[in-house]
Amino acid sequence: MAKTTSLMIARQVDTLPAGFHADGGNLYLRVKETGARSWVFRYKKNGKVTELGIGSRKDRTLAQARDLAGKMRTALADGKDPVSVLKQRFELTAKTFRDCALELIQIKRAGWRNAKHAQQWENTLAHYAYPSIGSKLPADITLLDVKAILLPLWATKTETATRLRQRIEAVLDYAAVHDGIDRRNPARWKGNLDKVLPAARKVTKRVHHAAAPYPDVPRIMDVLREKDFLSAYCLRFTVLTATRSGETRGALWREMDLNAGIWTIPGSRMKAECEHRVPLCDEALAILRLMQTWRLDDAERVFPGSRGGLLSDVALNKTLHSVAPDVTVHGFRSAFRDWGAEATSYPSAVLELALAHVNQNYVEAAYQRSDLFERRKQLMVEWGLFLAADRVRC
Repeated sequence: MAKTTSLMIARQVDTLPAGFHADGGNLYLRVKETGARSWVFRYKKNGKVTELGIGSRKDRTLAQARDLAGKMRTALADGKDPVSVLKQRFELTAKTFRDCALELIQIKRAGWRNAKHAQQWENTLAHYAYPSIGSKLPADITLLDVKAILLPLWATKTETATRLRQRIEAVLDYAAVHDGIDRRNPARWKGNLDKVLPAARKVTKRVHHAAAPYPDVPRIMDVLREKDFLSAYCLRFTVLTATRSGETRGALWREMDLNAGIWTIPGSRMKAECEHRVPLCDEALAILRLMQTWRLDDAERVFPGSRGGLLSDVALNKTLHSVAPDVTVHGFRSAFRDWGAEATSYPSAVLELALAHVNQNYVEAAYQRSDLFERRKQLMVEWGLFLAADRVRC
């Protein structure tokens, strides 16, 4: 084997600027603008240049990288694929796609608002990804592997396939950062899979939550007022406040100011992760006062489920479907928005803030500093009167 001349000295490895730096003997150090440093073995075979990431600077010294590059050059000289050297070296200790996925889920778990999100990640990857790529090293996963997973789902289960792609991409990015893999992520959409698969919005229609026409909501509320059990009160409170089911079911007594008539939902429980103040109409306050008489042992939750836990969305849906079979709980937010637009003169900004929607116009959002609480307070009073139809009772 020909002797190679090394161009780097050890102290340069951590000081070289961003770029692609040769050490000789097919070994290079890639330094990114972020400062990340990784070793690359670069070679030409049959006129084609190939680059193999062989680890990050954090995991491998210059001497170790040279030693590995030497073994890979020997493999080339023997007519073997240099990738085989990497596989032999790391087969027993390298992390598989599944190992990386489990690590990433564990790291992200603390930032997710509920355990259900972590479970969805685990279930999706276990069902669709692990059978074919779970035992593979991330560096060995190709565009063909990802296509084989996504293609059977893309047209029939588009939303699932979209989330699956995003999760595979995240796992491979995690592996790349930790293992120094220096190549395009085969699950990336832009400039990659978007050249292979049609955009998700073009193969699936947006499905809206089934909602009752707003003129029919007072009738539904009137029937619910005849029901004297927890889920019915929780459902009524959800409709009266135009909030999401999860926000109401998770409501805590410390969030309620009955004297001021304000429910303050912390950002940690909101979809947009911003605190949301909800003005409470008379009927909503009456429900809270009744719930106070039902409160046991200083329970934290306003509408507790069994053993003080979270009341299930199944309970609310069951109660609603006994009154309106084809309507969803979330659909009442749509009914509220339609009522506000058609039956009131409140501007769109007030209605959108009442629903805790984020303004997608960044310029408007930058200048809209107020949450328009006083306007929303009057709005919710009028919504309560519309729903009550002079029949308020608990």
